[in-house]
Amino acid sequence: MKHWLVGFAPAAVQPWIAALISVAAILGVFAGLFALTTLLERKGLGRMQNRYGPNRVGPFGLFQPLADGVKSLTKEDIVPRSADAVVHFLAPLVLVVPVFLGLAVLPVGRNMAAVDLDAGVLFFFAVGAATELSVFMAGWSSRNKYSLLGAMRALAQMISYELPLILSSVAVIMVAGSLSATEIVQAQSGYWGILPRWHVLTPWGFAGFVLFMIGAAAESNRSPFDLPEGESEIIAGYYIEYSGFKFALFFLGEYIGMFAISGLGITLFLGGWTAPLSFLEWVPSWIWFFAKLLALICVFIWVRGTLPRLRMDQLMNFAWKFMLPLALINIFTAGLWRFMPPGWVRWAVCALLVVGPYVLLGRALFQGRKYGARTYRFADT
Repeated sequence: MKHWLVGFAPAAVQPWIAALISVAAILGVFAGLFALTTLLERKGLGRMQNRYGPNRVGPFGLFQPLADGVKSLTKEDIVPRSADAVVHFLAPLVLVVPVFLGLAVLPVGRNMAAVDLDAGVLFFFAVGAATELSVFMAGWSSRNKYSLLGAMRALAQMISYELPLILSSVAVIMVAGSLSATEIVQAQSGYWGILPRWHVLTPWGFAGFVLFMIGAAAESNRSPFDLPEGESEIIAGYYIEYSGFKFALFFLGEYIGMFAISGLGITLFLGGWTAPLSFLEWVPSWIWFFAKLLALICVFIWVRGTLPRLRMDQLMNFAWKFMLPLALINIFTAGLWRFMPPGWVRWAVCALLVVGPYVLLGRALFQGRKYGARTYRFADT
């Protein structure tokens, strides 16, 4: 459709028209998905916690995202007197722009990548690193001890979990032999009977996918890794001094970042736009991509409504003493999978290399810690 529309424009401006159409499609689709996700999350958490979600604005509360947007646009923008006004203003923009750039290299369907780069995965991680800069800008420019503490927490967390996140992707890049997101999806095409050849259906791929999604939750500040905005400790973290539309941009940036990192996980491990069963290939490819994305979003919501927030020492120990060694071992496992002949021996050896370190590292992490039975005391009535 884009090529058909571009064909009506003069040849000199066709590249610009094509870029504008791609930008408009990404902004429109993922901004709409952001509004849908906020409603789904509030209703889902309400259901899990046995309370009401949004149900007043529009039928079944469907217009609640619109009301939230209007409220954000009309609320007063308050900037602390001692804040660095320029950096304070730029921080939310520096967060939002890179996550949309990351979406540009993700193929959301067959021949549906806005920019098909040969090093698309590398570009994704390169622009994603700018989000750490925006967090520091927000915390430092606010001149507030709580915002600075939240920014330092966020930076420590994001840098720590970025290592296993990237290393889990290296295994896929090794096996696929390409940094192109489109070629990585094509490497997972084809079927074993009716089952797809997705990376997640291999021992190293399953381990890499689990590590990737845990790192994605930490990078997106999702529960149980939402320490940078621990309300009971540092009030709201690095964006405590933001209000109105600037706060909405931080909110938007976090959700779009979650969509982007989930989309990359789908591309690397879940076959991208490919169908989960061979007889379902007649369904349009983009439907499968967004169905997988919606499934991962529901998992994020489920985890948020289920798990409590970690302590900071638990967060860092988990990253450096458990996830990082497992990610390095998984790279070795993927290399072994690549060069061993197909058969049950390859499956057995690679599965042992995945399960063995998981058990040993888990035991080492909890060694010497004694957890007694929890007792409950109730007030006398």
